[in-house]
Amino acid sequence: MFPFHRRAKRSSRLGDIVLDGFDVGIRLAESVPRDMIAVPLGSPLSFSVVGSPAYFSDRPIPLTPGDLMAHRCIRARWPSGGIYRWEFVRQGETLSLDVPGALTLDEPTLMLQAAIEGAGLAYLSDAAVEAAVADGHLVRVLQDWMPARSQLSLYYPGHRHVSAALRAFIETIRQIKLADA
Repeated sequence: MFPFHRRAKRSSRLGDIVLDGFDVGIRLAESVPRDMIAVPLGSPLSFSVVGSPAYFSDRPIPLTPGDLMAHRCIRARWPSGGIYRWEFVRQGETLSLDVPGALTLDEPTLMLQAAIEGAGLAYLSDAAVEAAVADGHLVRVLQDWMPARSQLSLYYPGHRHVSAALRAFIETIRQIKLADA
């Protein structure tokens, strides 16, 4: 059964699709368990911390992730209710920060709009902020601290019978990926 055929519980925890009764799941490639088969989805994802020029008009630009503790940040809430911790990597050092901020949202489009309006800094996908950065509505900061690009993958157990419907779905995903290449 596909997860979209029944009400799926949403959580920030990395669940076990077999234990939870699903045939497939979607995760960042680096989080797919070794005993699963992964099929890449879409283009790799990269992220940026962004703020509006108006926000920076009376505040210093953060130079390190630690500088964010003196800024207003637009926090992201997971569907489970937990708060997303902003992730940074530089020269082998990995940081995961619970940034400060009075505004917490669970929808990237709202986070983008809030950042454009000067409500604070946001941690969003480059795809989401590209147009606003190009138009000068947002400025990227901490680029040398951003993690490497990540790939979303559809994954499924390699040791279980794969139904004809799931096999057809996986083949469609692979064909779409090849057509986009």
